[in-house]
Amino acid sequence: MNKPQYAMVIDSSRCIDCKGCVASCKVANKVPEGHFRNWVKQSTPVVAVGKGAGQHFQPGACMHCDNPTCVQACPTGATWKDPATGMVEIDRGLCIGCGNCIAACPYGARYRHATLRVADKCDYCAERRAHGLGPACVDTCPTKARVFGDINDPNSEAAILLAANQDRIVRVVNQKSDTKPNMYYIAATAPLDWTVEAKMPTPMKLMADALTPGLRVAVGLAGLGALAMLGRQLLTPASKEHDEDNQNDQGERVTERNAETEA
Repeated sequence: MNKPQYAMVIDSSRCIDCKGCVASCKVANKVPEGHFRNWVKQSTPVVAVGKGAGQHFQPGACMHCDNPTCVQACPTGATWKDPATGMVEIDRGLCIGCGNCIAACPYGARYRHATLRVADKCDYCAERRAHGLGPACVDTCPTKARVFGDINDPNSEAAILLAANQDRIVRVVNQKSDTKPNMYYIAATAPLDWTVEAKMPTPMKLMADALTPGLRVAVGLAGLGALAMLGRQLLTPASKEHDEDNQNDQGERVTERNAETEA
């Protein structure tokens, strides 16, 4: 049986740029002012023969990639790909707010949360899903342009839609940083030239090229352990009890995650 891979399948020809998905996401996830977890890109208007000028709208968010450069850039293991869902997650207890992952994302899908002092991005509305609801952007869309689900489950709506359009699927990628995104557009989408090359910190790039994921995290933690604790004390207000719990749990979470990833 294939491991789950939650993803978005989008018919961007249905998008009317109402921004309902963007607004509902900000409310549902308490996204701070000036930042967004999702977006709608606009193509340059083109002239369609006999139909006048037209414009294409492209919904997007974190792509939950199969080859996530943000994971490779993280020095503490806070950003990781969950084998149980295929989603790229952020462990706020391990994040030191260094910003490496932000520059390493070709899609600009991450930002530093000003209050929490950690990296933040789309998590497909984890709190809503915990209550049996879909992501806010999916439920809000009036034209049902977005479909969410496990594309490795042949009975899911997302998998059925993807299979029915397999020869017409488009993925937005940066050719120098193809992270193999799990956001699939049906038939066509535009624009396609807005991504950027992933920027990896030089020491992390060398380590990512040379080490296995488990060793990379271990080396990163060993080299940055003291900095991580100092950074969290300076950047994140927290109680003494929380700090002690975080220090005790940090190594356990990374060890457990490495075991899941290697399995």
